[in-house]
Amino acid sequence: MDRFVQLHLLTSYPPSNLNRDDLGRPKTAMMGGSTRLRISSQSLKRAWRTSDIFEESLKGSIGTRTKEMGVNAYKIMIEKGADEKKAKEWAGEIAALFGNRKKKNKKKPLEELEVEQLVHFSPEEVKGIEKLAEELASGEKKDIDAKEINIFRKELSASDIALFGRMLTASPGDNVEASTQVAHAITIHKVTVEDDFFTAVDDLNDGSEDAGSAHMGETEFSAGLFYLYICVDRALLIENLNGDNGLWKKTLEALVKTSAQVAPTGKQNSFASRARASFILAERGSNQPRSLSVAFLNPVEKGDFFVESREKLVNTKDNIDKVYGFSGTLSKTMDAVLGEGSLQEIIDFVTEE
Repeated sequence: MDRFVQLHLLTSYPPSNLNRDDLGRPKTAMMGGSTRLRISSQSLKRAWRTSDIFEESLKGSIGTRTKEMGVNAYKIMIEKGADEKKAKEWAGEIAALFGNRKKKNKKKPLEELEVEQLVHFSPEEVKGIEKLAEELASGEKKDIDAKEINIFRKELSASDIALFGRMLTASPGDNVEASTQVAHAITIHKVTVEDDFFTAVDDLNDGSEDAGSAHMGETEFSAGLFYLYICVDRALLIENLNGDNGLWKKTLEALVKTSAQVAPTGKQNSFASRARASFILAERGSNQPRSLSVAFLNPVEKGDFFVESREKLVNTKDNIDKVYGFSGTLSKTMDAVLGEGSLQEIIDFVTEE
């Protein structure tokens, strides 16, 4: 079976601010000596993982990222009638299994049951913790033995953990290596971030005393055609999902659907900048993966940006394969502008054994 799947997507967004920096500006990057818009891989993965499409495709196989599993265990024990002091003690011990606990806070007494690091739990692990809390509350268990209770396991069924991995400083042996690498999406052309000055009007102000606006502000935005690269190690994905043949295919299908259709939600109410990928180039093979971002090292500056970028992408792929003597790598495309191919064909291609 071909080990690697690579996806190259071109998606055009109208004026937007999908992914902001600490100053509220659209994120950017310098590439080829010019400023490009950027959407971080963290932002993309979060949007995909929490999307309706991902949920519908992988219901029951999605993990939970939280610092508050100890708080959740405490609440379960209290609901089951456990002594408050004992429940807090047990919940603190459970939380400590996953990382360093937060310091005591008199204003927020349950905060000490949280851990400092976000922990990604699989559905089975969440059920295991809830069961443990119920057993402690009922008296079926008298204490918590970290050696006896193996909360984290290598055999996971959480598709998002299998795709994007997890790191636990408190328990390195339970780390999961990500099977999927996601690049930061960048525009194929240089950009200028612009300012939008806006005002808000008070509906009940008749202007007889004050004709000014009730509020004034600025927001920054830009528009662009983005190139996104994704690489999936199918062998590692299958290993992460414990060899579940049906689940790894559903997981990969969900990744293709979301990456083609889902964008970060930043400022969507102000810009309605929803978009779908206009072009997808999918590759399948066992050769060493490589991004095709070099196709846009020199920014596209004139002509039909979509046509130019599509040709640059395909030509760069062919030329790299030619000079390196790559053989055996298969590819398939979907072009929404020309109406050629389909998303389902891409899905069938990347999940073929």
